[in-house]
Amino acid sequence: MMELANIIENYQSRFKAKYADRITRQHVSALNAVQACQTERYGKMMLRCEPCHTQQTRFHSCGHRSCPRCQNHDTSRWLERQSQKLLPVEYFMVTFTLPYELRALTWHHQTVIYSILFQCAVSTLKDFGINDKKLGADLGMTTVLHTHSRRLDYHPHVHIIVPGGCLDQRRRQWRKLRGKYLFNEFSLAKVFRARLLDALHVAGFTLPSHIPREWVVDCQHVGKGLPALKYLSRYLYRGVISEKNIINDDGVTITFRYLDSQSGTFKTRSVKGEQFLWLVFQHVLPRGFRRVRDFGFLHGNAKKTLSFIQLILKVVLVCNEPRPRPLFKCTQCGGPMSIIGFIPPAWRAG
Repeated sequence: MMELANIIENYQSRFKAKYADRITRQHVSALNAVQACQTERYGKMMLRCEPCHTQQTRFHSCGHRSCPRCQNHDTSRWLERQSQKLLPVEYFMVTFTLPYELRALTWHHQTVIYSILFQCAVSTLKDFGINDKKLGADLGMTTVLHTHSRRLDYHPHVHIIVPGGCLDQRRRQWRKLRGKYLFNEFSLAKVFRARLLDALHVAGFTLPSHIPREWVVDCQHVGKGLPALKYLSRYLYRGVISEKNIINDDGVTITFRYLDSQSGTFKTRSVKGEQFLWLVFQHVLPRGFRRVRDFGFLHGNAKKTLSFIQLILKVVLVCNEPRPRPLFKCTQCGGPMSIIGFIPPAWRAG
């Protein structure tokens, strides 16, 4: 398996030279964190094996959300929290995509336009839910921002997981959506386009002269919600590519594989090493930006409403203990190891 840290070491000088006009402090920070992950830069932890009393040390991870080696535990805990919100109804995944013509503008104003993208996508779905004859109330939504295509190109879009139903607050009654149809995709796209362009205009942006009249909104029935949540969680905390999908480095070119959405088969893409680093690190989000947000009765402030819905739908919640962090195993006997101390990095010790 190819390690991203080694690729950074081999190609970062060419990467910084070629993309000097595009690299931001966030890119450099992510690059440095991934390269130094599980090295002396982040210090060590002291471990002791309970069965055989062997003592060992392990390097700390960087913890950066763009690192493919970190935060598997955080992904698992997010899935556990979302699983506690699942309802016994049909689920839908709605994807709102920015057209190609707006991507350059979005790239240069990421914090503002990503927020506008969230706002317009959510408000569009919310109003469709309120105005729908079968629903007529606020929807619950889990939203995730993705900025990459499967080929790692810049492709900002928002995925929204929607349970098929809502709570009629006046009658205190759950309105269940029947069938495998949520809303008309073309109608969603038309309203979304109008709202986003208006929001960009209000924000003071100068828009490109050629913006397509037809935008893409995809609305799919996904059955039960857990598979969709697992799909969204794949890139939440561990960067945009798994190291197992980096399959070759010949010293000039990097080859990686990706799952083609059309054919359902794996394909490969080969690019120069410096371009590969750009494909990966161009997706580093602005500092502090939240890529995952809940709305409606799935929002963190709506726990009472969600509990009432679960009561109506007779949801049996299993209150599991928080998932423990994976244990370190002793290299001598394979037994569990306990953390007994920490050694700070040399640069911090002084």
